Amino acid sequence: MMVFPTSIAVPASPATLASPALLQTDIGKMLEACLEQTAGALDISHAASPADISQAIDAVRKAQAQNRPLDLMEAVARVQGHQEEHLGTIMRNLGDRLAATLNPTPPLIPFAGKLIAPSAFYESFDQIHKMARALLTPVIFVEDTDAIGVASVNPIAATLLAAKIQEVVARRFDIRPFLTIARIEYEAWTFLTHKHFEL
Repeated sequence: MMVFPTSIAVPASPATLASPALLQTDIGKMLEACLEQTAGALDISHAASPADISQAIDAVRKAQAQNRPLDLMEAVARVQGHQEEHLGTIMRNLGDRLAATLNPTPPLIPFAGKLIAPSAFYESFDQIHKMARALLTPVIFVEDTDAIGVASVNPIAATLLAAKIQEVVARRFDIRPFLTIARIEYEAWTFLTHKHFEL
C-alpha cells in the first residue's frame, strides 16, 4: 500500500534555498514525490494500468529532462490514447479518482481561470514560482501571505506545493498561512499554466 505524505523535507536555511544547484535538487525531490504519489493513487483507484503508468512516467521524465513540465495525469491520458478534444473529460475523471484518495478531498472550483496571477508573491518567493512551474500548480490567490490558494488538475501536486509554501512562508515570516487546495478543470489549468509560467 502506498503512503501519501503531505510534506517533503527541505533544507533548513534560507541560504540553502537560494543556491541554484540545491534548489534544483529540492525541485527534483518534489517532482519525484509527486510522480510516486500520483502513480500510487492512479494504481490504487484503478484509473490506469501499471503498464500505462510506467509508460507515462517515462514520458514525464523525458519532458522534465527537456525543461518541459508534464503532469503524470495528462501523460497517462495520452498514453491511453485519448484525443485532445476528450482530454477535459478524461482529466476531470482522473482528477476525481485522485481526489478520492486524499482526506479532505480538494474541491473543484470553476472560476480559477479568472483569477489574477499573484506576480508580487512569485517575485518575492522565486523558489516557490519555480516549484509551482515544475508541478504545473499555479498559486491562484494570495492575501498578505496569511491566506494562499493553489490549484491544479492534479490534487496531489497541489497538496505538495501547499505544504512547501507553508514551510517557506513560515520560515521567512514566522507565520503559518492558511492554505486552500483546489482542483480546476483541464481548460482553466492549461490557460493558467501558460499565463503563470509562460509555457
